[in-house]
Amino acid sequence: MSTDQEKALGLRDHWKAMIAMTLVSLSSFQYGLDFGIVGGLQAMVPFLEVFGTKDPSTPLGYNIPSDRQQLIASLMVLGAFVSSASAGFTAKYVGRKLSLWIACVGVFVSTALMQATTNIGGLYAGRLILGLANGLLMTHSQLYIQESVPSRYRGLGISFLSYWISFGSLIGTIVDNFAEKIPNKNAYIIPLGIVHIVPGILAIGLFFIPESPRWLAARGNFEKAEWALRKLRPEAWSVAKELEDMRTTLEAEARIQSSVGYVDLFRNPIDRRRSTVSVLALTCQAASGAMFVISYGTYFFEMANVGNAFENSCILTGVGVAALLATSFLITKFGRRRLNMLMGFTLCGISQLVMAIIYTVHPNTESSGKALVGLSVIYIMAYNAMVAPYAWLSGGEHSSQRLRSHTFGLATGVGFFFAWLTTFTAPYFINPDSLNWGPKYGYIWTGSCAIAATWIYFFLPEVKDRTLEEIDEMFEAQVPARKFRAYRCTGTHPVLAEKDQTEYIEERAGNGKNGDAKV
Repeated sequence: MSTDQEKALGLRDHWKAMIAMTLVSLSSFQYGLDFGIVGGLQAMVPFLEVFGTKDPSTPLGYNIPSDRQQLIASLMVLGAFVSSASAGFTAKYVGRKLSLWIACVGVFVSTALMQATTNIGGLYAGRLILGLANGLLMTHSQLYIQESVPSRYRGLGISFLSYWISFGSLIGTIVDNFAEKIPNKNAYIIPLGIVHIVPGILAIGLFFIPESPRWLAARGNFEKAEWALRKLRPEAWSVAKELEDMRTTLEAEARIQSSVGYVDLFRNPIDRRRSTVSVLALTCQAASGAMFVISYGTYFFEMANVGNAFENSCILTGVGVAALLATSFLITKFGRRRLNMLMGFTLCGISQLVMAIIYTVHPNTESSGKALVGLSVIYIMAYNAMVAPYAWLSGGEHSSQRLRSHTFGLATGVGFFFAWLTTFTAPYFINPDSLNWGPKYGYIWTGSCAIAATWIYFFLPEVKDRTLEEIDEMFEAQVPARKFRAYRCTGTHPVLAEKDQTEYIEERAGNGKNGDAKV
């Protein structure tokens, strides 16, 4: 659908879109930073002195009850689930940019509350408010990137989001590594203060970029959409052609169903299929067990008595950042969604299976501890390079333009729900006060990875390098998932073609009746 001139434009030509993409992608940095920091706080003595209990049987001499551990980790994810699931309503009335501004304010308020409180109830409230803010950040930042970046760089944009999550987690883990040596409450108050920085940068930067052009077009503001496109595209880019493609696609979607709401996601077969694919594609990353590794990595290493838990977590997170950085360079050329996710889930499943078997046969030995660290490195490389970026990408690019806010909001909400379920139930399996399974928890995630890989093989379409309008055309033509990659788009929406044919037949029939009347 692009002209030869547009295809010839490279990354440097799209510098304006790249700046906007980089700024908005910072939204996920704070999400990763929070996981890195909070995961480490639960292994800090000053934090445990305030919010935990004495336990001479543990390596630290303190422990945190499993119910508190559950709520500290899961309330943030629960809040993210609530705000993500309501993205259809927030996007309808306030747009992408204002939603991100509201989220920044939520981060400032929640983090200040967690720094100030010494009451577990205050900590819970801060975690919930932070989750509400994170849900808005993660949902609307990805919607903005999906709708604003040219199709060939859509994968790069979403890989940036995944990269910032891991980089933020790495920074949080490093900060914890140095702060845990502080003998008082500043050990956790200082790391929490770091959370304020990125939302501040984002809040200021949003003044200098336009609103999402596709969001504006979906609301009928085509003049503003054209202005936004001209702010984001090179001078040689055919803005008029892209805007016309948006208009045609929105008209085609209106022929299928004109109303916009959560019920409409499943009202007709085409939207139902698109909604199902979007939700499952994004949610399947929870099936990898990543939230268990991300949320409880430091605590898990500490209780398994594997070297220095903070240093091991830094190494693990650093490897994940390197894997995502490599993906950012490769995704534009080699970023096939189906292939990468299939390989990623296979490696994630195998690494967790081997980890569980080793700890079943040789629990709590030095050799098994080294194996745990090594297999964790393999796992995080596979997850960060092949699962996370493509799951987020697939969750956003398969939805229709008319329902994108509702579809991606629901997909993100369901994804956060399963992430919450993982963080809420994990302590029962790994905490010494509960089942104390430790690495044997991997048996469950091996089966989960196998189920996710099977669904991807049969049902996930391949849409690398396709524009959002081409994806619309293929879904309307009801192309089978495994034939998407080879399908040749014509630029004609089947729904509009059927409408034109119907109108032609009705017109001919009407002319025939008029002719009969004259006789």
